[in-house]
Amino acid sequence: MADVLHFCRRGVECIVDDDVTKRFSAQELDTWNLLTRSSSNFHNISMRLSVLWGVGVLLRYGVLLPLRLTVAVTGIQLLFLFTAIVACLPNRELRVYLTEKVHGVCYHLCARSISAIITYHNRENKPKSGGICVANHTTPIDVIILANDGCYSLVGQLHGGLMGMIQKAMVRSSPHIWFDRAQMKDRHLVAKRLGEHVADKTKQPILIFPEGTCINNTSVMMFKKGSFEIGCTVHPVAIKYDPRFGDAFWNSSKFGLVNYLLRMMSSWAIVCSVWYLPPMNRQEEEDAVQFDNRVKAAIAARGGLVDLIWDGGLKRAKVKETLREEQQKLYSKVLSGETKVAMRPSARLQQEVDQ
Repeated sequence: MADVLHFCRRGVECIVDDDVTKRFSAQELDTWNLLTRSSSNFHNISMRLSVLWGVGVLLRYGVLLPLRLTVAVTGIQLLFLFTAIVACLPNRELRVYLTEKVHGVCYHLCARSISAIITYHNRENKPKSGGICVANHTTPIDVIILANDGCYSLVGQLHGGLMGMIQKAMVRSSPHIWFDRAQMKDRHLVAKRLGEHVADKTKQPILIFPEGTCINNTSVMMFKKGSFEIGCTVHPVAIKYDPRFGDAFWNSSKFGLVNYLLRMMSSWAIVCSVWYLPPMNRQEEEDAVQFDNRVKAAIAARGGLVDLIWDGGLKRAKVKETLREEQQKLYSKVLSGETKVAMRPSARLQQEVDQ
């Protein structure tokens, strides 16, 4: 009964204080920022606040949104046009030079379309060619935020719709790597192409978001180890958004890309800080998992984020059966008497789990 009650208590504790699923919903604010998403928790709103909110709606949707939408459409159209032109140039050096200029202009326009206010810190640590830049992931706009201060080659999941069209336009003139996460052969191909890319010192640094999904600007979740097995210099970057002016988190299971972008453009602004951390290399005694955990901890500490061990894939999938079996194996060892420690079984199990 002691063990049964122990497991029941632990289960209830996990439900009450859930560190995982709450990372996949909009960050709760202490005060209302006059945007729709955060007003649902406030029941006693004064007439003065209601009038201010109404004026804000007219300003955001009647003035800011049309202007921002025009700038965004212009930036995307220029990206489609210029990348198609640059891809036809025979001279490689000229193509690389113009690609950086084209992407820079388009990224600046896209940043203006969401009124991005970005503060960069420690620019002396900016990623260089022959290395990999890894950052925490809150939104697809992370790419725009970082690319406004330098040009990168991107690695990411292949999408459809508007995102897929943009990816196809970008890869015409620049060596980006898109893959299908569901295809095992794509994973091996990506690892090979990553190694070839970082070996060429003339190419741009690679930008990777190792979490593999968007987290709500409060924490950093488990990094995929693939990008840390290559054996090159890793440049960590921490990105932190200020939610008082607009929610940058993309809940892809709830909003499509177009709907999400419209919500971003109808916010007050997107305010964020970017910290370039000192480059890190894998130590001799470290494996890939230990290395990515060290990088993740550094990003979380610098960005003021919670460092979590959970896989961001739980956003769309259930806990793997192997994890449940591992807990069952630990408990079976306790019941079979393999441990000689004089301790209540449930307490011994908890100690092994914590270790």
